[in-house]
Amino acid sequence: MKSLWIIGAGKFGIKAATVLKKKYPDVEITLVDSSDEVLSSIHDLHCNTVCEDGIMYLAEHLNDSAFPDWIIPVIPVHIAYEWIKKRLPKAYQIHQKKVPEDLAKILPNAINGQNGELYISYADFICPDKCPEPIDICTYTGKPRLGILHKMLESIKYKNYESVVVQSIQLSPGIGGYRPEDLFRAFKRVLSANSPVLLSTACKCHGVMHAFEIVHTSH
Repeated sequence: MKSLWIIGAGKFGIKAATVLKKKYPDVEITLVDSSDEVLSSIHDLHCNTVCEDGIMYLAEHLNDSAFPDWIIPVIPVHIAYEWIKKRLPKAYQIHQKKVPEDLAKILPNAINGQNGELYISYADFICPDKCPEPIDICTYTGKPRLGILHKMLESIKYKNYESVVVQSIQLSPGIGGYRPEDLFRAFKRVLSANSPVLLSTACKCHGVMHAFEIVHTSH
């Protein structure tokens, strides 16, 4: 690991920077946050800091020829969805839809967010901060895992929707991120979809989903 971008410099962003800098001493970390006050309070992390809206930073700086090894999203928005919206060519628009209710009913512990997103989780409890996300046993309950969420979401066959999933991978217990290549791959699938899309970001346990369709506006 040579470089990573942490989008958000709050409690969890600082935790991610601290833990990963210790684990990978030579990694170049860039912390992005819209608050100059927050960034100016950071000391001794030996990180690059950028005072900018996280989504705008990704839209302007993340491209096929310049990207870090990993992106760690720690702001309270669905970054993959917002980044795709910003990256779309002008001839296209996203028309957001509500995740269909009959689909939401069969997803584990689904909760509607304030901006049309759906939060999904196999857990109905607060997970340990340093959960190592074991493959077969839940750290909290000690019982067999109910499933692998990102795989379950990938397997969705619902009417004419296409399910596109960006997998969040654990880099250290309690800290997850994704490869930029996975964002680019999701973007290409969304752009080429001839049907409505279910776009999710998910790890083994938790996820967030948006439903939308792409409309070509040029004539």
